Order: sequence, then C-alpha cells, then structure tokens
Amino acid sequence: MKKIYILALFFIAAAAQLVAQRNCGTTEYMHSMFEADPLYEQNLQNIEEFTQHWIATNGTGERNIVTIPVVVHVVYNTATENISDAQIASQITVLNNDFNKLNSDWPNTPSAFQGLVADVDISFCLATVSPTGAATSGVIRKSTTVTSFSTSTNNVKFNSTGGSDAWPASNYLNIWVCDIAGGILGYAQFPGGAASTDGVVVDFQYFGTTGTATPPFNKGRTATHEVGHWLNLYHIWGDDGTACTGSDLVSDTPNQADPNYGCPAFPQVSCSNGANGDMFMNYMDYTDDACMYMFSNGQSARMQALFAAGGARASLLASGGCGVANPCAAATGLSTSGITNTGATLNWAAVSGALSYNVRYKLTTSTTWINGTASGNTFAVTGLAACSNYEWQVQTVCSGGSSGFTASANFTTTGCTATCNSNYEENDVTTQAAAIPVNTDISSFICPAFDDDWFSFSNTSSQRHIRVTLTSVPPDYDIFLYNPSGVLVGSSQNAGTANETITYNNGPVGTYKVKVIGYNGTLSGTDSYILRAARKNTPYRLDGNDLDDGSDIALVQAYPNPTTDKVNLVFVAAEMATVEIMVYDMIGQLVDVSRFTCDEGENTTSVNLQQRSSGFYTVVLRTASGSATVRILKE
Repeated sequence: MKKIYILALFFIAAAAQLVAQRNCGTTEYMHSMFEADPLYEQNLQNIEEFTQHWIATNGTGERNIVTIPVVVHVVYNTATENISDAQIASQITVLNNDFNKLNSDWPNTPSAFQGLVADVDISFCLATVSPTGAATSGVIRKSTTVTSFSTSTNNVKFNSTGGSDAWPASNYLNIWVCDIAGGILGYAQFPGGAASTDGVVVDFQYFGTTGTATPPFNKGRTATHEVGHWLNLYHIWGDDGTACTGSDLVSDTPNQADPNYGCPAFPQVSCSNGANGDMFMNYMDYTDDACMYMFSNGQSARMQALFAAGGARASLLASGGCGVANPCAAATGLSTSGITNTGATLNWAAVSGALSYNVRYKLTTSTTWINGTASGNTFAVTGLAACSNYEWQVQTVCSGGSSGFTASANFTTTGCTATCNSNYEENDVTTQAAAIPVNTDISSFICPAFDDDWFSFSNTSSQRHIRVTLTSVPPDYDIFLYNPSGVLVGSSQNAGTANETITYNNGPVGTYKVKVIGYNGTLSGTDSYILRAARKNTPYRLDGNDLDDGSDIALVQAYPNPTTDKVNLVFVAAEMATVEIMVYDMIGQLVDVSRFTCDEGENTTSVNLQQRSSGFYTVVLRTASGSATVRILKE
C-alpha cells in the first residue's frame, strides 16, 4: 500500500512539473497560418526587410512614443474563467511597466546585461472609444459553450465559432482570454496576417497578477511575452531546437541553444556564448514570470520599426481608441429594402439624440460618393444602374457633434437576368460545377451579383500536370483550384484586371474543380471572362514560361515544403548543363552552394536543411543561361 501511495505522489509531482514549464504556441500557430494564407508568409518577409532597413538607417534615431488601445475579449465557459476587471487592470499595469522599464525587478538583470535593458516607449490603455465612436470599458465578455480553444484554429476569435469577433486591428490590440487546450499559456499573431485574427490569446490562468493567475506564471509576463511576438519579436533562442544556428534577428541578444525554464543561475552558458552566457532573464525566453524582466535595445528597435512611417502597425498611432468618446453614437442595424433596377430604400436603427443623418452611397467601383440627408432612419435612393453593386454609409448628427460614418453596407440592383449571358448557370456551388473541356478556352459571366462560378474537369494518369488560366478579366476576378478530394491546392488573386494563373503539377488523377469569383462582390453582367483548364504529360514551369523565354532551366516542383530536413527539387533542363545550387537564409546570406551536371529533360536533386535552423530559405538553381528560384520553409 505504501508503494502505491509513493507512486501516486510521483505522478502528481510529475504532472505539476509539466504545468510549471512555459509553453508558447506562437511558432506553431504561425506555421499553420502560412498554410491557410499564402500571402502571410510574403507579408512577414516584407516586414522583415523593412525592419532591417529601418534599424540600419534609423534604429538609433527617430522613435515614437506609442500608446496602444487594448480590447480584452473574455471568452468564458465557467464562472471562474470570467475573470474580473481588477485582474484585467493588473495585466495592463504589467504591460505598461515591462515595456517602459518601470518594472521594479529590472535591476535584477546581471550587470553584464544591465546596459542593454530597454525602455521601449510603448504604453497600453484599455480602450475608451469603440469602433463606432461610442464609450467603452475596453472589455468584451462572451459566454460560450466551448470548453477550451485550440491553437490550430482561430475559433476564439469569431462569434460564429463560440468566440468573440476582433475589433479593427488597425486601431486596437485584441487580447482574447480563454481556456487554451494542450497546456499552452498563450500565443500571438505576428504582424502581416489577417486583420480578423490579429492579436494575442492568453489562458485565463496566466493573465494578470491576481484572481485566477497561477504560479509560477502569475506576474503577467505571459502577456508581455506574447505581445512581444505581436510586435515582431522571435523567441530568443531562434526556435532551432539545440542547434545553435537559429537567430532571433536581434544583434544584442547572445546566441542561445534552447529555451531556459524555471529560474536559472547566472551565468547559463550555451552555444559557446562566453562568460555571460544566455540572456535568460529576457521576456522572450521561457523562464518563470519572476525571473524574466527585460527587453534588449535591439528588441526595442525591432518593435519601434513597426511604428515608423510605412511600418506594419503605424496606423495605431492615429487610433483614437484611448480618447474621448463621441456622445453622438453611430447608427447600427444597416439594411436595404425595396431594391429595384433603379432604386432602393436604405434603413438603420434610430439613434437616441439624433437630429438628422447624413447618408452617402456609390458604386463599389467608384471613388466618388453621392451625398444626402435624412430626418428619420430611412433614405430612398433613385437613378441607380441596373445589375450593379452599391455600397452606402450613414453618419449620425447630434447637437454636440457628429459620429463617424458607419462601415459600408452593400446591395445590388435587380435587372441582371436580361443581360446575363452565362451558358453554365446554375453553377453557383461546388455540387453544381459545370463540366468543361480541357485545353480549350471557355467564355462565361459572373452573373447575378455575388455569384460563384464552379467548373469541373479531369486529368489522366498520362496527363497529370495542370494549368488553369483566367484571361480577358473584366473587373477584379480570382480563381481557386480544388483537387479530387475537395482540398484547395492553388489560388490566384491578382489585383484589378490582371490575368490569373494556377499551376499544379503531378496531381492525383480525378476530377478537379475551379471556382471563379469577383473580389468583394465585383461583377460584370455584360463582359465575359475566358477560362482555360489545360493539362499535359510534362510538368508546367512554375513561372509560366515553360522554357520559351530563352532560359535553359525551369523549376517544376519542390517537396515537401515545409520540410524538417530534406527538400526535393524537380526541374526541367533544355540540355545537359552544369547546375549550381545556392541556398540563402532569410536575411540574404549565402549558407550553402553545390554543383552537379544535369541531364536534358526532367531532373531531380535535393537540398538538405536538417542541420539548418528553422525559418525561410531561398534556393536558386542556376546554369550559364538561366535560373530558377523557390522559397522553402524549414520547420
């Protein structure tokens, strides 16, 4: 019996030790976002280039005194998870102290690093003004039936999935407090991602310094750590396991092997980083709350770059979210009724204290508003064009001033049927996809408004390589390609009337579907587009030129991508040639080069990234008369 009791105590102690280690989900979340949004990776790379340039040219000069309005979404399933206003206020205090070198524990920094402790000059306030200009406490409370939220989804960030919709990311820092599954303390979205998911998520047990805050993470440093990610800081060890090859892209933080846990004794040496060892007291390490108490000057410069002119979060400087609320509330409940070929009635909920309303409307493709005034909460518009998409907004006028204009509501006038010449309707949903011939141009229309056009075609075992093109694009149309299992395998979303192209080589045999949509409801009931689904028995070149541009090398496929070690490169060469393979890291440094002789036709080679740190790499295949480039993510 005694042995059983001792064994039980062992397991309880082991479980407690697991809970007592910091676990941040930001890196895994970032990789999942790359897969969901192909543009996010490129946006982040562009932000990094801007950051490095700003630091090199301005990093010790211009600085902004930044105040960021915060909205805290408390998403709770139990009463315990519905944390108090006092607990929320304690977290805001911690953020202000930590980002302004006002925390009382920063002098605990070892003397070797004290000269690097930064005042970031970034402050935080609970929002006092809502997106509509109304007064707010900056706290949104949502009861949910969801017992916990995963980092692999963004469910906590949407009303429709049991969470709470984000406030505009251009004006607010959204922080969601909830029960996070899997032992994760928190996670954040780096700049450059979708506005609807932008912000920070923290488990209710590790938020603030009172209430449900649980040792050893009860000093508010989980939010400090995650807001650091939101402000473009990476983990201090570079997320490379223990390889010593990773980087947090900050010059004054020592190279570090892996995360530190608990409260290490100084010095903690790794990666041959000298007598002073790791900067384990940095907020971007994994130590306990009581043992992290500094940002470095280099980290401060990275964060400040976001608020420079053209920076990814510069819009927050003009937010007004911490100002004085306009006593004249913005209208809500916008709807449109009585829509005809030439007119419609605009409706909204009456606002208390309103004297009148200013109304403006326009074609969504126009830059000029048509203005009007209403004494009540309806407004009739006439003289509209048939089968056209309009947007409208309303502003409340009170004795003490006016609200801002609301976000746009949209409607489309009738009359599309008479001018809609599509031969493929009804093909509005995937189950109605219209079969089209391959290697043949077909012409169709997006009609009626907000229509989705679905088409289907098949490849064969001998012709598995696919290219879909959209040309003669009237307004801004986009295309999406789905494989036989219904999985999205390619999209092209160029702006304006630019042609769209999707290349998908070596796909499984079966029936593929293409979706054509108008961006933001754009359409033309009178101008057609041309769609072509092509297939052949040799791979298509990824840049669309297929060796007809004078180059003698064309990259066909890079897989797996992302990878954990080796990536295979399939390419086509016009003739036998010497191929040079160059690998560059995410800051443009050449880290590997090799050469070999390829054969005429299709070739396969590989690049081994197993010993490289996590991050993005650019691989260039070059011959005497051409080159091909691909970006690889090493996980």
